[in-house]
Amino acid sequence: MDLITYPSTDQWAEVVKRPAADRTNLTETVCDILRHIEEEGDRALLAYEERFDKVRLSTPVVSPEEMDEAESLLSDELKSSIRLAAHNIATFHEAQRFEGKKVETSPGVVCWQKAVPIERVGLYIPGGTAPLFSTVLMLAIPARIAGCRRVILCTPPGKDGKVHPATLFAARVAGVDSIFKAGGVQAIGAMAYGTESIPRVYKIFGPGNQYVTAAKQWVSLHGVAIDLPAGPSEVEVLADDSANPVFVASDLLSQAEHGVDSQAVLITTSPVLAEKVKAEVECQLPLLPRKDIAARSLDNSKLVVVHDMQEALALTNEYAPEHLIIESDEPHAIASGVINAGSVFLGHYAPESAGDYASGTNHTLPTNGYAKAYSGVCLDSFIRKITFQEITPAGLQTIGPAIESMAFAEGLDGHKRAVSLRLGRVDA
Repeated sequence: MDLITYPSTDQWAEVVKRPAADRTNLTETVCDILRHIEEEGDRALLAYEERFDKVRLSTPVVSPEEMDEAESLLSDELKSSIRLAAHNIATFHEAQRFEGKKVETSPGVVCWQKAVPIERVGLYIPGGTAPLFSTVLMLAIPARIAGCRRVILCTPPGKDGKVHPATLFAARVAGVDSIFKAGGVQAIGAMAYGTESIPRVYKIFGPGNQYVTAAKQWVSLHGVAIDLPAGPSEVEVLADDSANPVFVASDLLSQAEHGVDSQAVLITTSPVLAEKVKAEVECQLPLLPRKDIAARSLDNSKLVVVHDMQEALALTNEYAPEHLIIESDEPHAIASGVINAGSVFLGHYAPESAGDYASGTNHTLPTNGYAKAYSGVCLDSFIRKITFQEITPAGLQTIGPAIESMAFAEGLDGHKRAVSLRLGRVDA
């Protein structure tokens, strides 16, 4: 990991820089696949599954028998852990229910909002180097709490043509309606356009590689909503001299093992801590089964020493990390200065892993600096809020003249007339 000491503000842009992926020909490839899925449906989908996931399928549909088999293959310990995580995720998201109230903005003018679930949503769960069955819980549980009528899930199968059993069990616990064996760009296209087997949805959720991200962004321009921009995962540890270097190193490595393009950053006021963490990372790295992936990720990662906590917070808010761990004896005081972050973990005993799995918060979060403008997935992500207004004749008399004046000033006489005709009837 690069050690950067006391960078000046004109160096901050380089400090907060994420690893850049080579996007040469990416858009063309993505658009070609999406076009084939839209035109040829299941035929194209199954062909791409054979090409990219190296599996020949007769149907993308996961059968009830496969669901039953998956549950029988898991240990009771893992099933219990998944149920515990599901309970905590449901508890946290249940508390986010929206309760609208009627507001009289002027005498005789009443306005309110109503929360309505998105009827059909699609969840994408990557396979890749790790089965992210925890993401099934993070997406399907709030979808169910929101009241979405149809929740479908796409995930790539293994070379044996089967989906990882933990993914299927998590889907059953979370209440997913239908599961399909489809990965990558072809899965996004299937959910966006619909095929003979996979229904079209109104909004697509879930992480993925740069191709999946590009596919989501493309279909979002053509009638399908997406959750948020998402790139490689990242963590920042913000620490002072009270932090435990063993804990800090483990937090950085837990992020680094996600993928070779992940990023882990330490920002600290303690040069001694930075040196200890650097040494501890080197000690812990060989212990990881995914050490080769983590080692490549560490090439993108940094240890940054700054003068004081005020500077550390300013740099943190500029970086806008997906995950932020505040390792300090006084985390709440520091956290009060955080304005740009996806999810924040306070204290020495709140690792990012807790939010990834079982504390209850959602782990689908904005990356690549998007935490400056986006929230992570929450219950609101699965609903729409429709506004209503009811106006009495007296209410129209109250606000009508203002509407007429403003419409006239904008040159929209039809708008003015719609009010004037009614006012004329009221006055008569």
